Amino acid sequence: MTLIFTDREVAAALDASATVAAMRDALLAAHAGRLVAPPRAAAPLAGGRMVLTAGHLTGEWYGFRSYDTFGLPESEQLVVLHDGRTGAVRAVAVGEELGSRRTGGLGGVAVDALARPDADTLGVIGSGRQAWTQVWAAAAVRPLREVTVHSRSAARREAFAARVRAELGVPARAVDSPRAAVRDRDVVVLATTSTTPVLDAADLAPGTHVNAVGFKQADRHEFGPDLLELADLLVTDSPAQAGAYSPPMLAAVEPYAGRLRDLGAVLAGAVPGRTGAEQVSVFCSTGLAGTEVFLLDRLVRVGAATV
Repeated sequence: MTLIFTDREVAAALDASATVAAMRDALLAAHAGRLVAPPRAAAPLAGGRMVLTAGHLTGEWYGFRSYDTFGLPESEQLVVLHDGRTGAVRAVAVGEELGSRRTGGLGGVAVDALARPDADTLGVIGSGRQAWTQVWAAAAVRPLREVTVHSRSAARREAFAARVRAELGVPARAVDSPRAAVRDRDVVVLATTSTTPVLDAADLAPGTHVNAVGFKQADRHEFGPDLLELADLLVTDSPAQAGAYSPPMLAAVEPYAGRLRDLGAVLAGAVPGRTGAEQVSVFCSTGLAGTEVFLLDRLVRVGAATV
């Protein structure tokens, strides 16, 4: 029997700790070569594209996620999990929640692996779904003392801060500028739809860790080269995907490409992560292909009622 999960069911079933743990396992599996995760593929169509990401956990399952760029009001993502032995469809997730929580979980792994152990303040620029899941996951790996949030809409940033207080039990306040959001923060999240920089790297304190979730390509990016030049440590969840963007991710081109490290390799101890309290670390999230399917498999395996 094929299980079908809607956004409501995914949100009720996947807590932050389980999601971060699943994404840590996925990154380690990819580093070990067990999770086969090629860069995304796109089919240009009239008015937009259909995009496909696929993954194969060897000997266990394979599957894909599909989404479009048409911008239609009811457009939804589709994640499909196949049994690796029979080919049967084991589960399907329809909507945005699984993908958003997957991205948040990857961000949570990055915070856990790269931020200072004593990090307890977080500043976020952005107030949408992706911004929320980043904070949601970060709160699962660090005992946050305060969250500050800025976005263009005063109403949305106030609502975001209220949600952090209500659902995460973390003191939070909305602020009126990006500088006020990130100044003196231990962890910074950039999760916007901006195609031009929203952050001045000079506003970051020594020792800050940054998760960048929005546009980060050479021709459109929510942060500028100043952040990459400031960073002591540049990390991504998929160097292959970073270079396969068209045009490539800003951190995947020279003079930065030679410094870009794989988060899975950091987790496995194959390359060093943070080595000093004053270092600035930057995680450029690409959304490692196959991780949505990995998370759907984990949801099915443990049972929705117990995740």
